[in-house]
Amino acid sequence: MKVSISKSKNTTIYYLSKSVRIGNKTTTKTIEKIGTYDEIKTKCGDMDPLDWAKQYAAKRTAEEKASKQDVLIKYSSTALITKGEQRSCNIGYLFLQDIYYSLGLDQICDDISEKHKFEYNLNEILSMLIYSRILSPGSKRSSLIHSKTFLEKPKCDLHQVYRGLEVLAADNDYFQSQLYKNSEKIIDRKTGVLYYDCTNYYFEIEEEDDFRKYGVSKEHRPNPIVQMGLFMDADGIPLSFSLFNGNENEQPSMTPLEKKIIRDFDMSKFVVCTDAGLSSTDNRRFNNIGNRKYVTTQSVKKLKSFLKDFALSDDGWHLPGSRKTFRISELDEEQDFEKTFYKDRWINEDNLEQHLIITYSLKYKKYQETIRERQIERAKKLVANPSKINKKKANDPKRFISQNHATNDGEVADKTMTYLNEEQIESEAMYDGFYAVCTNLEDDAATIIKINKRRWEIEECFEIMKSEFKARPVYLSRKDRITAHFMTCFTALIIYRILEKKLNEKYTCSEIISTLREMNMLISPGDGYIPSYTRTDLTDDLHNRFGFRTDYQIISQRNMKKICTKTKK
Repeated sequence: MKVSISKSKNTTIYYLSKSVRIGNKTTTKTIEKIGTYDEIKTKCGDMDPLDWAKQYAAKRTAEEKASKQDVLIKYSSTALITKGEQRSCNIGYLFLQDIYYSLGLDQICDDISEKHKFEYNLNEILSMLIYSRILSPGSKRSSLIHSKTFLEKPKCDLHQVYRGLEVLAADNDYFQSQLYKNSEKIIDRKTGVLYYDCTNYYFEIEEEDDFRKYGVSKEHRPNPIVQMGLFMDADGIPLSFSLFNGNENEQPSMTPLEKKIIRDFDMSKFVVCTDAGLSSTDNRRFNNIGNRKYVTTQSVKKLKSFLKDFALSDDGWHLPGSRKTFRISELDEEQDFEKTFYKDRWINEDNLEQHLIITYSLKYKKYQETIRERQIERAKKLVANPSKINKKKANDPKRFISQNHATNDGEVADKTMTYLNEEQIESEAMYDGFYAVCTNLEDDAATIIKINKRRWEIEECFEIMKSEFKARPVYLSRKDRITAHFMTCFTALIIYRILEKKLNEKYTCSEIISTLREMNMLISPGDGYIPSYTRTDLTDDLHNRFGFRTDYQIISQRNMKKICTKTKK
């Protein structure tokens, strides 16, 4: 700090000022009025007022370096703010940036750029797309616009972003394998059990093309779709993904991606857990070789008659940790409501020796009854208004409705008789509470049940991408750009999952993301940054886990610069 002097006819006024940087410019800012010549004279005695003012400036400089002084900021009720000046910024992305650089994504971008002689900053493009995908998901244009609210603004244009997508897609396999290898350096990847599932994403277009095809949409949308297969580790962190045409069967998608993991990720020993829709005989055979195993759900309804009788029989049930056997008819609705009972045996299906495990839960039985009761109520309304009945689907309430179009003697009826099919309802009710899995593992049933219970996390991964990250609809048409779009969604999901683990899974997805979105700072040019967000237990945990704080009443420009540098190491 230094002393500035203002002279007039009547007096001399001494001010305390310092040089500050505002954007790319340096200017002098007045900090405070030290006093007039006469005012200082009364304080300094025989000392020259200028010398006294210089000593005061030196003292304030020392205090500032020691970070002991309060910052005084003056505002005027009559002065207009500067036109076009940004007065706030988001710093929530800094926590994402810390993980991004820990995963070595900047180096991966450098390697890809060097290979393709890419002249723009691919790292800035990818990081911008990932942070925006989490904090303000939207189109590539809207992501670029939103990134201007970050404390550190990326320097790229929209045409560069699209070109960057093409370059990323060309090295999709390398990107995924290198990202996995880098992730092993910062977290323990639990790859003994892998979970696989598929979903699809719609495009708001009318005509399909070579990639975006009409298929069975998970969201019942009448639009062309692209399908995604995703592998996840036992900790809920995505491992690898693939894309395939919207009209293709899901089942053949698993083995090629597995082969890529074996080849590129240097993995050969793992258990693959899938749902019944992906448990084809070919997939089971592939994972019956070497050190690979599988656990897959099995429809009780589709079991052979003797196995169905075994599954639904009243006796022979076990409880993990107990030597006693149980009968379903003797279970207590209150004491046994939360318990999961099981029975198991080995079977030979399609020349595959498989361990069949059947579970029964009163809680699951109640859940299925509740779902069906709601569907029956909807079916009753359709019976009253049969004109709305059309094609019946597997889980549609219309499956409980029957119609007669002829009289008992076979003649064509004048009217169609619509009624509830009680036999169908009773037939489904007999399976309430039962659940089955097939595996080639020789582990005890309790261990296999525990493995299968975590399958919900891969469904949550898809839900986060679709809801929080708004991965669909997709506003791209070229296959390479679509691939790169899902690369950014996939990477954003990995970063989010790691963040979730760092916070010990104490908070919900919406709590974490909304907090990061709201972590804004007011900019006081030349002074620093003032938090405008609410300090909470979650923000405290974020700061404690990442080793820096943004929740002081004001943070100097120098200290904020240090924080930004720290998140990129």
